Amino acid sequence: MTNARGRSKRRLAKSRPHGMGKRAPPSTIKPTGPWGLAARAGDFIYIAGMRGIDPATDTLVQGAEARIRQAFLNMKLIAESEGATLGDCVRVVVYTTDMDRFRPLANKVQEELWGMGPYPPRTIVEVRRLNQDDILEVEGTFFAPARRRPARNRAVALP
Repeated sequence: MTNARGRSKRRLAKSRPHGMGKRAPPSTIKPTGPWGLAARAGDFIYIAGMRGIDPATDTLVQGAEARIRQAFLNMKLIAESEGATLGDCVRVVVYTTDMDRFRPLANKVQEELWGMGPYPPRTIVEVRRLNQDDILEVEGTFFAPARRRPARNRAVALP
C-alpha cells in the first residue's frame, strides 16, 4: 500500500523523525482501547496512564494498595524496557477517584519504589471516573537517551 507520494505506508508508520515511535514491550498489559502504551520522542519516553492490571492475566489486581502498586510497576516495566529507571523519571501524573482514600496509598507505594528520593515532580488529580471504574491511573515521562551524544564545547588541550 502506498500513499500519495508513492511511499510505503508501513514504512512511514515505523520510521519517525527525531527517534519518535510507539513502544509496546511484550510482557506488559494489553491496551484496553485504540492507544499505545508508550512513545519515544528523542531522549524521552512518554508512558500512557497505567492502571493496576496484572500483565499475566490482563485483569485488575484485587485490593486498593496492591492495585496502586501494580499501576506503578506497569509504568516501571515499560520504562525499564527502554533503558530507564525510576530515577530517570522527570514527571508523574496520578489520577484518582478518591483523593482522601487513595493519595496516601499512592504516596506509600511511591516512597517504597523510589526509596529516599529524589522524587520526580508529581501532579495528582481527583477525577470522577476512570476506565473500568478503576481507582487510580499513573502516567510518567522518563529521560532515556537513545544513544550517548558527544559532549559539546569540549575544551581541547594545546601542546
